[in-house]
Amino acid sequence: MKTALITGATSGIGRATARHFAKHNFKLILCGRREDRLAELQQELSSETQVHTLSFDVRDKQAVDSAIASIPSEFENIDILINNAGNAHGLDPIQTGNTDDWDAMIDINVKGLLYVSKAIIPSMTARKQGHIINIGSIAGKEVYPNGNVYCASKHAVDAINQGMRMDLNQYGIRVGGIHPGLVATEFSEVRFKGDTEKANNVYKGYEPLRADDIADIITFVVTRPYHVNIADLMVLPTAQAGATILKKS
Repeated sequence: MKTALITGATSGIGRATARHFAKHNFKLILCGRREDRLAELQQELSSETQVHTLSFDVRDKQAVDSAIASIPSEFENIDILINNAGNAHGLDPIQTGNTDDWDAMIDINVKGLLYVSKAIIPSMTARKQGHIINIGSIAGKEVYPNGNVYCASKHAVDAINQGMRMDLNQYGIRVGGIHPGLVATEFSEVRFKGDTEKANNVYKGYEPLRADDIADIITFVVTRPYHVNIADLMVLPTAQAGATILKKS
């Protein structure tokens, strides 16, 4: 039975992926900041598989290291790492951008991914096996107006994904990036700081991707034969042709 660790498991793509993995009989280590949501998800999935939860903020390197070090022996050989935790704060032009928003995006999207990976990779290299999926974004492939720092953080994820794949190649570790376009999750509500109406308008007039769509794709990727590595995959709703090209009714 494989063990998978998922960051950002309390909502959206992370939570949907946990549900898909449970159906495939993976043991789960679910990570997030909201303990109540972790407890709910653990209760929901415990009838299908073994579940362990870790509550920490990926921005806090010491908390990351302590959490990973606390994993019980029956979960310690992590076969699959899903670096899913990420966020967007604000949608402002560079000249009026909020530096707190910039810090949050760089700390979570880039440094958080690195901290978690750094804590887990040594056990994979020691066993010469493992699979790391880094969740990026179309924003890591194209820059769009007012996306500046968010796009920069996701371009960094794309670069880290490529570099990680090269560095870990000698250990037989699979590394791949999945880059979604518009997905209807809490993403926009966080970006617009709780303005639900503004967030909902992002997804009106077309059919966006759902968290379940991406979770289904992640599950497909990690269940390929081990000699197959899906290295880089961009996924868009049919209505979207690029970061700024969207067919609305």
